Amino acid sequence: MLQQKTLRELADALHNREFSSIELTRHYLERIARHNPQLNAYITLTEEQALTQAAAADRRIAAGEAQPLTGIPLAQKDIFCTAGVRTSCGSKMLDRFIAPYDASVIERCNQAGAVMLGKTNMDEFAMGSSNETSFYGPVRNPWDPQRVPGGSSGGSAAAVAAQLCAAATGTDTGGSIRQPAALCGLTGLKPSYGLVSRWGMIAFASSLDQAGPMARSAEDCALLLQAIAGFDPRDSTSVERAVPDYSSDLEGDIAGLRIGLPKEYFETGLDPAVARSIEEALAQYRRLGAEVVEITLPSTALAVPAYYVVAPAECSSNLARYDGVRFGHRCSDPLNLEDLYKRSRAEGFGAEVKRRVLIGTYALSAGYYDAYYLKAQQLRQLISEEFRQAFRQVDVIMGPTSPTTAFAIGEKSSDPVAMYLSDIYTIAVNLAGLPAMSLPVAPVAGLPVGLQLIGRYFDEARLLNIAHRLQQATDWHRQLPEEYR
Repeated sequence: MLQQKTLRELADALHNREFSSIELTRHYLERIARHNPQLNAYITLTEEQALTQAAAADRRIAAGEAQPLTGIPLAQKDIFCTAGVRTSCGSKMLDRFIAPYDASVIERCNQAGAVMLGKTNMDEFAMGSSNETSFYGPVRNPWDPQRVPGGSSGGSAAAVAAQLCAAATGTDTGGSIRQPAALCGLTGLKPSYGLVSRWGMIAFASSLDQAGPMARSAEDCALLLQAIAGFDPRDSTSVERAVPDYSSDLEGDIAGLRIGLPKEYFETGLDPAVARSIEEALAQYRRLGAEVVEITLPSTALAVPAYYVVAPAECSSNLARYDGVRFGHRCSDPLNLEDLYKRSRAEGFGAEVKRRVLIGTYALSAGYYDAYYLKAQQLRQLISEEFRQAFRQVDVIMGPTSPTTAFAIGEKSSDPVAMYLSDIYTIAVNLAGLPAMSLPVAPVAGLPVGLQLIGRYFDEARLLNIAHRLQQATDWHRQLPEEYR
């Protein structure tokens, strides 16, 4: 079946004229029409644009000008500006916003000849771990529709898991690619900070946000990362360095690899069944010639409080632009300028966004800046230094991506602290700016489990190689929700 092919297999089949990009695109659009009403993975579909792009891709293929993603139908997270298409960021505030330009990630996918099927659902302004804060309603996990897909990139994760696209983009501020990848049985990669341009990506926390690929395998992630990575002079945080060929060393031998296992990741809070799945994957790595070494990251428990000062502080600043004046939701019949500001923001933002804006504004206020924001930044440096020390002993750090499998919709929505702890293993990576990825390991009670790999700065090629070798030796990443095969 077409939807079960990998990106590489689809590219080869398009090149060999086994089917056209138009046929492939229509196949995915039909699947979306059939399954999206149940899953709510897409906010906006771009059928006409997709078929136009597919026709252009077929012409490129016929002319011998195809790239690996030419003609491949992708989904784009609705946080990326797309010219002429609604870009909502999952919020009522931007429900009617039509972006006037393409984000860098969208531009690069277009240059590669990819087809955009539509924009995927997400937690409002990327603030959430379950995709329940979206103005458009929660996304449902294809493995169990009564459970969450993770967040904030839950729409992208559900779309890939249900095979409603060949692959998708996501963004990761504190685990928002890796955690939904884990809960939906995907491979998801959060690149090093600065590798992928943030230009045109609606900001949540500017020093933490990073875009990356979500797909079924490490090989597929390598192909999508290849297309979107690279220096962009329009983004002041973009790093000017050559982009390696991420697919070239996937087959490299990992014998002698030193894997660091932080003891803090296996303490209180980790589901014992999830721990057993991680141990099974580590045993497989040992059979491949790797060595597992226990390490310590003492400040692991401090990552969550540090993050929930830094991220809300940055969100408070970034979301100040949504005031009802220039763009976004505007209240009706304001009495004066103050009323315009207050009611536009009160009506346009959801509860979680309001909570984080208030926390961030408080942390940055006079008299509290040193006590909260400055202290959180000091903790951030301490966490970064602990990772640097660990990488003097090991080549890669591994552990669980999420402490549990997917939880029920509504289970944690009334308890923000419990929800925040869903990202306890992922947040430190963003504070340090390191690359990390999640890949599927042995499921628990029919639900996916994710193994997290953390690497040195700009060591994405090595992470992809390590993940690919496990996926060559196991079939965990090939398992699909029965209803969507």
